[in-house]
Amino acid sequence: MPPSARSVVRLSPLVQGVLWMAGCLASFIGMAIASRELADSLSVVQILFFRSLVGLAILALLARKVLPACRRAERIGLHLIRNLIHFAAQYCWTLGVVLLPLAEVFALEFTMPVWVAIFAFLLLGERIHRARLVAVLGSFAGVLVILRPGVEIIDPAAFVVLAAAMGYGLSIVLVKRLTESCPPLVIVTWMIVMQLPMGFGLALMDWQSPSLPDLPWILLAGLTGLSAHYTMARALRLLEASTVVPIDFARVPLIALIGFWVYGEALDPWLGLGALMIFGANYYALRREARAQV
Repeated sequence: MPPSARSVVRLSPLVQGVLWMAGCLASFIGMAIASRELADSLSVVQILFFRSLVGLAILALLARKVLPACRRAERIGLHLIRNLIHFAAQYCWTLGVVLLPLAEVFALEFTMPVWVAIFAFLLLGERIHRARLVAVLGSFAGVLVILRPGVEIIDPAAFVVLAAAMGYGLSIVLVKRLTESCPPLVIVTWMIVMQLPMGFGLALMDWQSPSLPDLPWILLAGLTGLSAHYTMARALRLLEASTVVPIDFARVPLIALIGFWVYGEALDPWLGLGALMIFGANYYALRREARAQV
C-alpha cells in the first residue's frame, strides 16, 4: 500500500473544535432525554446517584493517573463547597427537565454566563465591563419574554431552572479557583466521589429499584454526564469562546424539535424570541471582550 493511502487525514483545529462541540450538543441532549425517561420510574436524586455511579466506573479506569493527586487532598474544603452547590444545581436542572418543555429548560440555562459574571465580580474581583452589563440586561429581558409575567401563569419550575443556572454559574467560578492548583481530571474525580454519596443518601429516603428497561437510560445519563464536560473542554482548547457559544446555542432549536417530535411539546415563538435575546446579549459581550484582548 503506498504511503499516501496509509496517511491519516489531519483535520484543521476549526473542524476538530466543531466536531467536539457536536459531541457536546449530543451529550447534553442525550442527558436531558435520559433524565426525562428515567423520571417515570426513579426519583431525581436516584437519577443523580446512578449518573455518578456510572461516572465512577469510568473514572476507575484512570485510577492510576488520578489517585496520586487526589491523595494530596489539596483545597478539599473548596472542593466540598463547590460540589454541594453543583449537586443542588444538577438537582434543579434535572427537575426542570422533568417538569418543563425541554427547550425552555435549555433556553433558561443560557443565562448561566450572566451568573458567572456576577459571582466572578463578587468573589474574584473581576470587573463587569459595559459589554457584560449588556449581557446581564439582555438576558434579563429574554427571561421576561420567555416567562411573560402578567400574560401567562409562570410555572414555578422555571425559577427552579434559573436557580440551576445560578448554581452552575457559581460552580464555574469556584472551579476557576480550583484550577489554580488542581488539574481538571482531579476536579472531575472529586465531583464524582463527593456527589455519589450525596445522591445515595438522599435516594435512600425514597428508594425505588430500577428495572431492566431503565439500565440503558442509566448508562446514557452517566456517559453523557461526563462526555458533556469533556467535549466542551476539548472544544474550548481549539476554539475561542465566541465561536463555541453560537454552536452550543444550537442545543435550543435541536431540543425544541426533539421535544416536539418525541414528547409532543409545542413550538413556542415567544420562547424562541427570548432565547435569541439571551444568546444575542451574551454573544455580543463575548465578541467585545475578545476584541478587547487583541
